[in-house]
Amino acid sequence: MAPPAPRPADYKPRLKSYYEDVVRAQLKEKFSYANPMQIPKIDKIVLNMGVGEAVADKKKVESAAGDLALIAGQRPVITRARKSIAGFKVREGMALGTKVTLRGDRMYEFLDRLVTIAMPRIKDFRGLNPKSFDGRGNYALGIKEHIVFPEIDYDKVDEVWGMDVVVCTTSNNDDEARELLRAMNFPFPKPAEKNADTSGESA
Repeated sequence: MAPPAPRPADYKPRLKSYYEDVVRAQLKEKFSYANPMQIPKIDKIVLNMGVGEAVADKKKVESAAGDLALIAGQRPVITRARKSIAGFKVREGMALGTKVTLRGDRMYEFLDRLVTIAMPRIKDFRGLNPKSFDGRGNYALGIKEHIVFPEIDYDKVDEVWGMDVVVCTTSNNDDEARELLRAMNFPFPKPAEKNADTSGESA
């Protein structure tokens, strides 16, 4: 993977600027935070690809890792089995998938592409499930086909992979985290849209 091109000293991702200039004020007004440090923000995003065929073909993990690097703009790590599972022919230390954790500018850049480019490409997409939080302000969604991301050339992929996206916020409250992500343009159905499809899968 080639190193990223140098950025101007004053560069700031547009979604980061939007959070700082617009979203923070919206959240402060809605929840009446006394201390600006209480205003929630996105802390990190974890992307994970599990490659079930890895047991039979080690190159599949390398292929998935290469694609994830393109999507994330950052080199991922290989995830390995913590213990052997004889029934699945899995040995301790065997490569099973790949994951990457994004923070800072790359996190905001990925989030921008996810919401504005990747999600609209998903067939029959009707919005995200607003209930897919973990009780601690973190949100998880599944992407069935990684080819929805603009960095992936469909004609060059070895295989189509699914992936999990976990958005971790500084809030420990699902309601506040949900409003944060909604303000960041996550396509949750509006509260009044009772008939909206909230199947939870984004692809």
